Amino acid sequence: MLYFLSKILWDAARPGMALLLLSLGGFAVLIRTPNSRPGFACLAAGIAGLAACAFLPVGAWLLRPLEDRFPPMAAIHDPVDGIVLLGGAIDLQTSMDRGVPALNIRADRILAFVALARRFPRAQLLFTGGNGSPGPTTGSEAEIMRGLTASLGIAPQRLIFEQASRNTRENALLAKRLARPLPGQRWLLVTSAADMPRAVGCFRAVGWPVIPVPVDYHTREHSAGLAPGLVEGLEEVDWAAHEWVGLVYYRLRGWSPSLFPGPQPEHETRPRQPGAG
Repeated sequence: MLYFLSKILWDAARPGMALLLLSLGGFAVLIRTPNSRPGFACLAAGIAGLAACAFLPVGAWLLRPLEDRFPPMAAIHDPVDGIVLLGGAIDLQTSMDRGVPALNIRADRILAFVALARRFPRAQLLFTGGNGSPGPTTGSEAEIMRGLTASLGIAPQRLIFEQASRNTRENALLAKRLARPLPGQRWLLVTSAADMPRAVGCFRAVGWPVIPVPVDYHTREHSAGLAPGLVEGLEEVDWAAHEWVGLVYYRLRGWSPSLFPGPQPEHETRPRQPGAG
């Protein structure tokens, strides 16, 4: 029940929706009371917020610290025992409605996963992603991913699919139960760079010291360009707000060992010595 309540509350409170509701509320008040100062203040604040998201790189400013928290993995050494890909790159409802895989703006994580699978042909592969919708919907990301990986030429016997998880906490918990990683094994965690801090925190909390491989970047070193546009600007702000709020929420729930998880100690990313583990 708490899960569904949090989903519904977030849909109403996310910045894009909050600014729109603020603007509409202020406008409604002014229609009834033209000289209402609270109504004018709400309308002005809502419009100013929407304009800021449209004309300033607010989303990029908020996403950049998240994406920079873990450095890109320039070189990944053998052995790699397994690779975990988090769900979130599949538009589940469109996929189910159309009968073909539909990807969203996080699709780069799937490309990175496939590239790593081919680079490390002996690694076990695990995809974790169910259905996070609070409504009465069917299907899971894992079902879509099963068909997608087959069409991309990945051998089915290499893959494990976890399809019951609804959030990142459950991704880590249920994936570990299926993978049963042994001490000393090296498992890579692949997800969007902005999602990586919260994801790593969840995996550490369940006792799985994965090696972060952040991909799917959406900001540049110099995000000074103006006018990202209203749709893109609000999408980035909503995504960044979801991650920052999620970091706080997961820490309060005890699902992450720290508020803003950072890189693992250096020795945890070094290649295993021959005969070790």
